[in-house]
Amino acid sequence: MDYQQFEAIAMPLMLFALVAFMGFIVWDLAKKSKAGRYGTLILFLALGLGVAGFIIKAVILATVDG
Repeated sequence: MDYQQFEAIAMPLMLFALVAFMGFIVWDLAKKSKAGRYGTLILFLALGLGVAGFIIKAVILATVDG
């Protein structure tokens, strides 16, 4: 396995792990701060928009680069 193959496999896995860990942090923050359902929803919505922006950027770059 060369470097490009390793990177093609490891990068998406590590990004998923990072997003999952950030989700855990947000959940823990909402729980400890007693944010309630609405507050927890807002916290996860903010995290979700950041992740969605990252994914949209990757899709746009893949489309433009062809």
